[in-house]
Amino acid sequence: MAIDNYLQQLSLFKHLPQNDLAILEKIVRVRSYKRDEHIFYENDEAKVFFGLVQGRVKIYKLGFTGKEHILHILRPGEIFAEVAVFWDLKYPANALAMEKSKVLLIPKQDFKELLQKSPELSLHFLGIFALRLKEMVSKVEELSLKEVPARLATYFILAWETEGKKEFVLDVSKHQLAGLLGTIPETLSRVIKKFKEQELIEIEQNRMKLHNVERLKKIAQGIERI
Repeated sequence: MAIDNYLQQLSLFKHLPQNDLAILEKIVRVRSYKRDEHIFYENDEAKVFFGLVQGRVKIYKLGFTGKEHILHILRPGEIFAEVAVFWDLKYPANALAMEKSKVLLIPKQDFKELLQKSPELSLHFLGIFALRLKEMVSKVEELSLKEVPARLATYFILAWETEGKKEFVLDVSKHQLAGLLGTIPETLSRVIKKFKEQELIEIEQNRMKLHNVERLKKIAQGIERI
């Protein structure tokens, strides 16, 4: 696939005019990563930021005891590490390909020069920063204020809204989902069991079916408890 087609898959670039895409094409590189291959490590110098066009990428940190804390699981269309690049920071976390993945590498200096020439792209990028801030505030709220059932219900509701249907593939392992929700697998298993017992969900292997979306919404909002 041509680089301009890859660029249009990314949230940051999909509405750009063709002439801007043509300029971007000249500075972007494409790289493939194998499953379990690191894209970067925490504290590496941030020389490029990335756009995921195929596969899944896990952003995570390791605690002092070696425990893994998953911050985000990225899917095609998302960009990542852009904040570190534009604030001249080191990468604040690790990025790992969860499966065979294809990533666009966008060099910091070349892209900064492009922003100076394109006010429209600069404004678009500010919008991305604002959205990321909103997502981070929501994440902090979920992990600090909500109980595990509410976090899990929120995850299922977001998946339903993204997929547009009540049946979808749960494409993360139970261990990864626990890390993403800021809990441990044993606690997550107990909550999933309660959800199943109360006929809120149905799980067969990795296929998920939501039976009672309205009640899941109430649990997510803290209106109702299980």
